[in-house]
Amino acid sequence: MSKSALVFGASGVTGWSFVNEILNDYPKKGVWGKVHALTNRPLSREQSQWPDNPRLNIVSGIDLLKGSQEELEAELKKKIEGIEDVTHVYYLAYKAGTDMQKELEEAIAMWKRSTIAVDRLSKKLEFVVLQTGAKMYGCHLLENHPTDYLHVPHKESQPRLKQPYHDMLFYHPQLDWVSEYAKDKSWSWCDTRPDIIIGFVPNQNFYSLGTVMGIYLSLWREVHGEGSECPFPGTEKSWNALSNDSSSDMIARQTLHLSLSSKTEKGGGYNVADEKSPSTWSKKWPALCSYFGLKGTGVSDSPPEMRKFIKENMETWSKLEKEKGLQTGHADSPMIFPGFEYFLMTQFDFDRQYDMSKTYGTGFEEERDTLTAWGGVFDRMRKAKIIP
Repeated sequence: MSKSALVFGASGVTGWSFVNEILNDYPKKGVWGKVHALTNRPLSREQSQWPDNPRLNIVSGIDLLKGSQEELEAELKKKIEGIEDVTHVYYLAYKAGTDMQKELEEAIAMWKRSTIAVDRLSKKLEFVVLQTGAKMYGCHLLENHPTDYLHVPHKESQPRLKQPYHDMLFYHPQLDWVSEYAKDKSWSWCDTRPDIIIGFVPNQNFYSLGTVMGIYLSLWREVHGEGSECPFPGTEKSWNALSNDSSSDMIARQTLHLSLSSKTEKGGGYNVADEKSPSTWSKKWPALCSYFGLKGTGVSDSPPEMRKFIKENMETWSKLEKEKGLQTGHADSPMIFPGFEYFLMTQFDFDRQYDMSKTYGTGFEEERDTLTAWGGVFDRMRKAKIIP
């Protein structure tokens, strides 16, 4: 067991699965001797739903923006016993906010400070991963996404966004900085690019589509009954748009594979997703609804809005929480970014599918269908008593 992992943002939508996959010995037994799970907010082992395993070290309360660089390093050294043995760093930390300029500046500072700290503290460092995403291909620009120089399926070799969008995306300065910083280092690095991430979170989260979908469909069944028709909460265009789901388990597996593979290009970008072939909501929605005993139907004249439906039926949900002994606070938390699920279901109404040949070309083979990927999230939500 020669490898020791440090996961920044371990309780987030992606980070949770990294810790879980490592503790479940992916890609094989004997690789991982330790995993340090860094979380901003306090998180107990029981609440985390991770396996009870002596290799797990949960470290909460480290503010990556607080104090000088030297003070951050001193705190990391003090709180993370064995940081000098860390071989693999997975940087998944993200401080969400509504001030775009502040978010950009903090994202760059957090990444730089963390990487410099681990580089200085661990002489055994072998690999560092920065998770970026589909914003690299302008998907966040919605109707303004460039189609003249960025084409589907999106390949990692495509050019960067041009101005004015280039400077608005913090991935670019993050990547430029680490390219220069790591140039002469013995350790390697890459960035991974999921689309919308589908995953389980034990804590309340700024935006987690899997959490909202699980609560929404559970509540729909409670209000309308098992076997009822559940219309798609989006538009005709989003119903038919091609994309690749990126479930957190598969992001973790593909990323762990890349960080351990000799075929991974130093400084390379890699698309990460569940399957080689893209899908549409027209295929996925009936499958998701079937998990909850519902009949998923297409777009209606007045599509339901998930957040509005949850708010209107909070009394029913509160009753369900009491009857089934569920956790409270997940259905409509002030932590949730207002309206994000409506945005994802209605505004991402264009083809944005990935070319997955680069990642699968490194020897990764596994693929997962919709029900396997999303069903795993809902299973964990049930186990954690977030949904009935």
